[in-house]
Amino acid sequence: MGDTEGLDPHAWLDRHGGYLFRYAMAVLRDRQLAEDAVQECLLAALQARTGFSGQSSERTWLTGILKHKIVDIVRRDSRESSTEGLGDAEDPYGEFNACFDATGHWAARLTEWGDPERHLESKQFWRALQFCLDNMPRRLAQLFMLREVVGTDSAAICQEMGISPTNLWTQLYRGRMSLRLCLEKHWLGREAPAC
Repeated sequence: MGDTEGLDPHAWLDRHGGYLFRYAMAVLRDRQLAEDAVQECLLAALQARTGFSGQSSERTWLTGILKHKIVDIVRRDSRESSTEGLGDAEDPYGEFNACFDATGHWAARLTEWGDPERHLESKQFWRALQFCLDNMPRRLAQLFMLREVVGTDSAAICQEMGISPTNLWTQLYRGRMSLRLCLEKHWLGREAPAC
């Protein structure tokens, strides 16, 4: 039986609501979906509170539940949205072909970003990242956040989203390239290569 003595469901929203909402918003890129995810998370936690073992913090436990709810929402949202343009691409480089030479190497020299760990503490970096994610197609940003931030396994994403591994790879590639080019321009203040 779990250790529920420390849990106070009445205080979850006050203690953790803002954090959970920001987390859901970062992944889902949609206010209504983020609110739904938090609500579903809190309801699931209320129903499962007797299973809380106390081996992690209350916030960590709630975040774990939220991650599952986010995957459910993305899966549901992807089934309801049009799948046009999401088939396996014959050319995985698509609109980024100009970035590479005939041998598949970078055509333009990559920009030096300096010390990445130091930049993670920079508010300017986080504002630029937020801007770039906000300007990505929502589905692309969701896939990127699920894989790279939440750490969802690729096979699980493919199964939940009903896409092939090749399609996931293509979408993540486009997301990474788009993010790189956007950060070059809006964070580093350099003109991104014309790729």
